[in-house]
Amino acid sequence: MALVAGATRGAGHGIAVQLGATGATVHVTGRTSGSQRSEMNRPETVEETAAPVDEAGGHGIPVRVDHPTPEEVGELAARIRREQGCPHVPVNYIWGAEIEWNKSVCESSLEAGLHTLRLAVDTHAITSHYALPLLIETPGGLVVEVTDGTDEYNAANHRGSLFYDLAKASVNRMAFAPAHELEPHGATAVSLTPGRLRSEAMLEAHGVTEANCRDTIAHSPHFAISESPAFNGRAVAALAQNPRVSRWNGMSLSSGQLAKVYGFTDLDGSRSDAWRYVTEVQDPGRPADVAGYR
Repeated sequence: MALVAGATRGAGHGIAVQLGATGATVHVTGRTSGSQRSEMNRPETVEETAAPVDEAGGHGIPVRVDHPTPEEVGELAARIRREQGCPHVPVNYIWGAEIEWNKSVCESSLEAGLHTLRLAVDTHAITSHYALPLLIETPGGLVVEVTDGTDEYNAANHRGSLFYDLAKASVNRMAFAPAHELEPHGATAVSLTPGRLRSEAMLEAHGVTEANCRDTIAHSPHFAISESPAFNGRAVAALAQNPRVSRWNGMSLSSGQLAKVYGFTDLDGSRSDAWRYVTEVQDPGRPADVAGYR
């Protein structure tokens, strides 16, 4: 049984569906339901994630939860215990903030920056506070903290905003610290990053859909390294089904890295090694060429 917090869209949606494909019962949470939208005003809902979980062979349970509110997360944990028992795989993909890109901390709105940290860091801590006591009741559980960028990459590169930088680096630590606390209980914690994710928002920004996404390459050549949310989902599914998953405890992982180990592919049969590509091709300003990277 799994919990995917922040499952309405992006990697969270992909993870929930791919866990469903393993036959899992998946609680999918987020702030937007069929009757209420979050401040992001996106159309995707928890119900629209639960339905394809069912179609994939699992059982999706949509629950609207505002994860910055401890009382709501506590109620979620109590409901899961009461109705399903203890989650074996809690996944945290909570995000939902607008970033002021390429502004110094002096130029940025302090109110907006602190709100970003509230949504992207506090939510992870609050969710762990309530979910991890359930996890450790049975051995072998797996915690997945989803971020943007490997620990190595984030430590070496400025991410375009102090607040975004803090948020994504913090999530890596949200896995590293609990890994030490969970190990005596036979549980594992990892952080996981997709590469250049074809989220709903990214596809909209480029004016394409998943079906014709390659049209973007003509004006944004590095888009060729991008991956679907399913690729990250398959990474989580591979970890969740691995009886030796403890080998990764406390580590910062990427979907491309795990694809090499576990042999899964994206929906189109490719394996995107995005972070190596970003480091070796995109960031140095070399011409886009994904040969050898997917």
